Amino acid sequence: MTKQIQDQLNRKLYLKNTPKRIVSLVPSQTELLVDLGLETSIVGVTKFCVHPIHLKKSKTIVGGTKHINIDKIQSLNPDIILCNKEENTKEIVEACQKICSTHVSDIFNIEDSLQLISQYGSLFDKKEEALKIVNKIQKEADDFKTFIQKKPILKVVYFIWKNPWMVAANSTFINYVLGLNNFENVYETKTRYPEIELNNSTIYKDVDVVLLSSEPFPFKNLHKKELQTFYPNATIELVDGEMFSWYGSRLTKVFTYFKNLRLNLEAFQAL
Repeated sequence: MTKQIQDQLNRKLYLKNTPKRIVSLVPSQTELLVDLGLETSIVGVTKFCVHPIHLKKSKTIVGGTKHINIDKIQSLNPDIILCNKEENTKEIVEACQKICSTHVSDIFNIEDSLQLISQYGSLFDKKEEALKIVNKIQKEADDFKTFIQKKPILKVVYFIWKNPWMVAANSTFINYVLGLNNFENVYETKTRYPEIELNNSTIYKDVDVVLLSSEPFPFKNLHKKELQTFYPNATIELVDGEMFSWYGSRLTKVFTYFKNLRLNLEAFQAL
């Protein structure tokens, strides 16, 4: 009997059997597959699929998230290919569809993430495992909401790149996560990941916190001093970019991280 599945772009997929050979082109979704107990079904991943770290040694690497080796993917004879609207290009999705069923996620908030986890539960016959992850995320999110509602709103800039300087703005999962943390994104009036100018005429004295992401640009301590000139009154913090931009089962860990981040910021600002 053919199973009909709808992805998060409302595209219909028709599957005769539960997919057993999976190619994942999205690192956070690869991590989710493993946490659902599907590691043995994964046949292909990207070079950025680093969790768990041993996957890159045991699975075929088919490229990155923006550039793939379509012939290598086809040679793996997958039953399904997993993509994401932001991570992968339209051209990649179209090329993958010519090989086999291709599921595309589209994530803007936790509700979207929970829906994706549930979809994977149905798609791969892992409903019980998916429900456990969903319930844990919901509990962690509710606990964090109680914690953070008592905290003041802080004006924040979230950097993702240098040369040129780029920040996370509106219409991104990162911006949504900043809001969960009672962080007011200074660049919320812009969209996606705009380039910004930093020079002697752009001194932002009213910014409370500057967050430097570990990915995609690997910010280090030396960049904190460089940015302090432009944000003289801000606390500048290196943060784990995966916690702000990965979804799926990573959400079971993020709220403990966010709580500790807020407490560390409070301790630093009290000095």
